[in-house]
Amino acid sequence: MLGPDRVARRIHKKTLDRFFGALAPPARPVAGHALPHAVVAPDSRGAADPLAPPSRARRARPAAFNGDEKTMVYRDMTQTSLFSGLPDRDLVSEVKRLAQVERGATAALVASLAEMDRRRLYLGEGCSSLFAYCTRVLHLSEHAAYARIEAARAARRFPIVLERFERGELTLTNICLLRPHLREANYAELLDAVRHASKRDVERLVARIAPQPDVQAAVRKLPTVRPPAAPASEASLETQPPCIATTQHAPEAVSMLHRPSVPLVQPLAPERYKVQFTVSRETHDRLRRAQNLLRHSIPDGDVAAIFDRALTTLVEQLERSKLAAARVPRRSRAPAGKSRRIPAAVRRAVWKRDEGRCAFEGPEGRCGEPGFLEFHHVVPFAHGGRATVDNIQLRCRAHNQYEAVQDFGVLLTREAAPAYAPCSLQHRSFGVILEHATG
Repeated sequence: MLGPDRVARRIHKKTLDRFFGALAPPARPVAGHALPHAVVAPDSRGAADPLAPPSRARRARPAAFNGDEKTMVYRDMTQTSLFSGLPDRDLVSEVKRLAQVERGATAALVASLAEMDRRRLYLGEGCSSLFAYCTRVLHLSEHAAYARIEAARAARRFPIVLERFERGELTLTNICLLRPHLREANYAELLDAVRHASKRDVERLVARIAPQPDVQAAVRKLPTVRPPAAPASEASLETQPPCIATTQHAPEAVSMLHRPSVPLVQPLAPERYKVQFTVSRETHDRLRRAQNLLRHSIPDGDVAAIFDRALTTLVEQLERSKLAAARVPRRSRAPAGKSRRIPAAVRRAVWKRDEGRCAFEGPEGRCGEPGFLEFHHVVPFAHGGRATVDNIQLRCRAHNQYEAVQDFGVLLTREAAPAYAPCSLQHRSFGVILEHATG
């Protein structure tokens, strides 16, 4: 039976072979021939000069190999110009291929970092840790270095992690979330459960296998950050708007004021979540007012209970206004022949049929986006489409605009995508953190 180190070395070799095989051209370039994906222009003697400026006459493939070195060579071309002339379907196929190549390269790097960590070679390179080596020598960001080191240490114990990552079944983020909980008895089951799972799905799984206690509800005022004021005249102070971004130190102030210490929504247990956010002074005052008004039904002023009541009321109002939801639906009138109005009964039926998600179908399946939803005419209203259940479907904003452009073209599309701007800095200059657990 092979030991873990021999298995890891075998996986490493297979990973490198597949990675470089994906980059290799069908045939080895011959001397004097054009480099694949490179643009070659003749020099003054009529010979092909690979360093000459690009010529539109001929275009080649992007990879070539110098001798036995497995190195991708790009000659006198920007990254975007390599793909600007590709047809749509070819570009989609190339993106998928390059994503697989990137996974292979990352898997090879992770495998090499695992062996480097085992031998502690970073010490001889002048770094006190593998993390320092990745950030100082390899120039990886802190987040990228952490993710690859966590994956390398998980792969040393369970080499199958690297194979599944290379196949696209796992992401580095999910490996980091799972690594503290992987054991000999459960690793196979957990890796099967998170196959192609999102980060939120993995967080919920971790909360199920390692639940945490509820957090104590807390409301506290954030510390006020006062950047040093630059010297200015009285007149300039009168004309300058009162904004936190008026000095060169404003980015630091904003980042210190709003830097989240934990995820905004963090699962603690299968049915419990920790929610943390910052509110304005006015919202804080409304919360205190609600606590005082609800003392008879919520004597302790539990923020989670008030938050749940407020959200329940808000969701009911939104469903009535957007989806025509009603406990006892009334019979709605059919729209006039030239009206774009969608009857309430149609909106209710379409929302229920499409399950509150975008129903656009592409080659890779249904979109399924649950946000920014709109009611879409399958046969456009301008082409005689009626507001019936069969002709109305849910679309996210992006796919609704996409189909409008497909039907009418860019210049004839009436609606433009709205700009969803964040709250202004003035409204965020004061805040408190609400932290509690909800069911």
